[in-house]
Amino acid sequence: MSTLRILVLTALAMTAFAGNSLLCRLALKDTAIDAASFTTVRLLSGALMLWLVVRLRGGGARAGAGNWLSALALFTYAAGFSFAYITLPAATGALLLFGAVQATMIGHGLWRGERLRPAQSVGLVLALGGLVGLLLPGLSAPPLFGASMMLGAGIAWGVYSLRGRVPGDATRVTAGNFMRAVPIAAALSGLMAGNMSLDRAGLLYAVASGALASGLGYAIWYTALPALKATKAATVQLSVPVLASIGGIAFLGEAVSLRLVAASIAILGGIALVILEKRSAGDAT
Repeated sequence: MSTLRILVLTALAMTAFAGNSLLCRLALKDTAIDAASFTTVRLLSGALMLWLVVRLRGGGARAGAGNWLSALALFTYAAGFSFAYITLPAATGALLLFGAVQATMIGHGLWRGERLRPAQSVGLVLALGGLVGLLLPGLSAPPLFGASMMLGAGIAWGVYSLRGRVPGDATRVTAGNFMRAVPIAAALSGLMAGNMSLDRAGLLYAVASGALASGLGYAIWYTALPALKATKAATVQLSVPVLASIGGIAFLGEAVSLRLVAASIAILGGIALVILEKRSAGDAT
């Protein structure tokens, strides 16, 4: 695969991931769709898109692709993501999500016996300090419910990512997990039927989030991923909260507070330090 193609695919994938935050926030802020319905439509649309991609590639989204535990983690992420964006701005939500995902994956590494180098320890403390600083009470602090939902979504996505580290066709496995997550989401919608609210604009945003930003976004990312080293793959994902912030300002008219800027520098800078130092350690060996 050429370098130019890798760059284009990676840029498209990161833009799609950031677009999820914008589409979800836009739908839950400016349309009548409820969070449970948005989650169900997003997962259903994503499942259909991934199934189509797998079939076009000559594979089959067999029942054996994926598993129910991973599907449950995927559903938990998607539901928490949707309910968080009822109140959170796009930029804040993306930053909290990314921070929670990375903290989960770093914590898993520590639990398995990995040891941090001094610079990595500084980076981890800096990132956690940024998260704490963002969540401290104050006029510019994010709503507690929304922040809690997004942190939970990030932990769930971290678990999903860790469970996905297995050999095989990642796109086919993801398609299977999306398919399994749909009935779980439908059950949530059924439980919350009394609060169900739908409109055309909200449904269109949910379909775009599921089919394009999620399903097609993951398919593109998994195409580019084999050509990227693990550290590079982790590093480029630092761009997602930044892109979401730019999109929130440009398309949603969101204001960026000094607290958010400082927290972003601390969280993204700290995580970058952990990732890059890990790469240096690997190169040294």
